[in-house]
Amino acid sequence: MHGKVVMGKVMRAIGLMSGTSLDGIDVAYLETDGETIAKRGPAQTFPYDERMRGTLAAAIAAAGNLTSRRERPAALSEAEHALTTRHADAVAEFLRASGIEAASIDVIGFHGQTVLHRPDDGLTIQLGLGELLAGATRCPVIYDLRAADVAAGGQGAPLVPVYHRALTAKLPQRPLAIVNIGGVANVTWIGRDGALIAFDTGPGNALLDDWMLRRTKLSLDEDGAAAARGKTDDEIVRDLLSHTFFARPSPKSLDRNTFATRAIEMLSTDDGAATLAAFTAQSIAKSREHMPEEPELWIVAGGGRRNRTIMRLLAERVQHAVVPAEAVGIDGDSLEAEAWGYLAVRSAKGLPITFPGTTGVRAPMTGGLRADPSPARKT
Repeated sequence: MHGKVVMGKVMRAIGLMSGTSLDGIDVAYLETDGETIAKRGPAQTFPYDERMRGTLAAAIAAAGNLTSRRERPAALSEAEHALTTRHADAVAEFLRASGIEAASIDVIGFHGQTVLHRPDDGLTIQLGLGELLAGATRCPVIYDLRAADVAAGGQGAPLVPVYHRALTAKLPQRPLAIVNIGGVANVTWIGRDGALIAFDTGPGNALLDDWMLRRTKLSLDEDGAAAARGKTDDEIVRDLLSHTFFARPSPKSLDRNTFATRAIEMLSTDDGAATLAAFTAQSIAKSREHMPEEPELWIVAGGGRRNRTIMRLLAERVQHAVVPAEAVGIDGDSLEAEAWGYLAVRSAKGLPITFPGTTGVRAPMTGGLRADPSPARKT
């Protein structure tokens, strides 16, 4: 798919992650041979302004009724071009700030913006123009990494587990769970023998962020302070946890708008925040039902690790320690961007990026499309 496989060759990669929470773009530098991690380099976040968030929110709303991943109504087309241009600007700013030459980069892993994810219907859409980004950055770009897995019957998510395993290879605790609390939360369970099980657990920050934006015009519940002040409506949480998603076996994945939360509209701002924080924490804890063994350690990455209320509620509901990624030497902000660089290298080498235990695909498989700048640059 991407030419001759070169095993053992360390490649210099940049990973670009724009998640479901519409915060901005995470950029990270990584050196890897696609198996082990040779070097984790600088990382930087480029927040979206209100206009960009609005553009992406409009695209997500417009995508709701799409039946083909090739459709690009005006709102999506406008967002895709603006998104790609902003990513190109972020790469340029990152390289300038970190003193890295663009010519030294072997590949860029470009996540794009997920606007629709319905794998059971064979449909996943990540906005992002790979050829435009390759031309603007003068670097090879690997993008659309979920589509092949979904086309083969997989869930197309999560894709980060293989990087989680490489990243935690030297930690003594096994089994181990790594939770990413982004817009949607997902977990990777790593067994004693390195076996991988991964799936989306339920909501991450998206519902809570949306709630705070509607009620306070702020884009998040800083430190979980509103949730800490509020009173959880346990009946609403029980009702939300009765959704059929939670009874489904793994692997499984979610769209950020899967859960209807109309019931919380009658609550105060703080009580609504408390209820949504409890829903996130309890759904993560509930993920143990799909694990062969209780994890000896829970490592939490993503923006949700800064929500002290979610972290406290999760720790109260599982048997072993719950720690932020930094406690074990992992950068919880750049982890997913690093992972996209790692996945791009694996894709470039034809190595598998999804597995039966992570997405439900029948056999390990690679994925992604490649775009080279013109004239083509050899990697």
